[in-house]
Amino acid sequence: MRRPVVGVIGNAHQVENRFATQLVGERNLRAVAEVAGALPLMFAGTPEITDIAALLDAVDGIVLTGARANVHPTRFKTEPDAKHEPYDILRDDLALALSEACVARGVPLFGICRGLQEMNVAFGGSLHPEIREIPGRMNHRMPRLENGEIHPDPTVVFADRHDVTLTPGGAFAKLLGRETIRVNSLHGQGILEPGKRVVIEGVAEDGTIEAIRIADASSFALGVQWHAEYDPQCNPINRTLFQAFGDALTGSQRR
Repeated sequence: MRRPVVGVIGNAHQVENRFATQLVGERNLRAVAEVAGALPLMFAGTPEITDIAALLDAVDGIVLTGARANVHPTRFKTEPDAKHEPYDILRDDLALALSEACVARGVPLFGICRGLQEMNVAFGGSLHPEIREIPGRMNHRMPRLENGEIHPDPTVVFADRHDVTLTPGGAFAKLLGRETIRVNSLHGQGILEPGKRVVIEGVAEDGTIEAIRIADASSFALGVQWHAEYDPQCNPINRTLFQAFGDALTGSQRR
């Protein structure tokens, strides 16, 4: 049997403010290769380049990665605000349609950070552009220095920062063998209202939705708000998630 192939979505990026490129963080690729046991295949996050039907004929699973850009507010009937930029509208176009297509075809789907948000919006849910502005919520964004610059030490940036309580008997609790986990936190946008098929499976201490599954999906269809791709080689929580995703790919190969 051939090694399964996982499509990893790209993000619009400009090199030297002139050259349009598609960017994928290497940690995502390494997580797929080293922990899920699959061959990562980067694809462009724009429908002008990537045909969804052709893509799903070529891969056994999809990872929707995190990204700096927010999902555009018009996708959930909210007015945009310049302070919540940047946006990646073409990725929105592709990722939302791709989320639905994966679930419809039984293709394993793993959403991480923005990927979780895209899954929620794809199934009719909404997002809040800045979770920390909701009364009682913590600041979920990455740590910064006093001068406002991002902390230079990735071990500080990606350190576990808060607990997540998992639904007893839910998919995550069964996979992980526990009902409380501790995770990193690097996001501003977050789920406000869950979509119709979106089942909440994990909630942070402040009420922020951290883990979801898509109801009645025939294969793996899970999303996490934290960056599970950072350390699955050594983190038992994230390793288990990527291994479970990898296990689901074998069934996808037979479809």
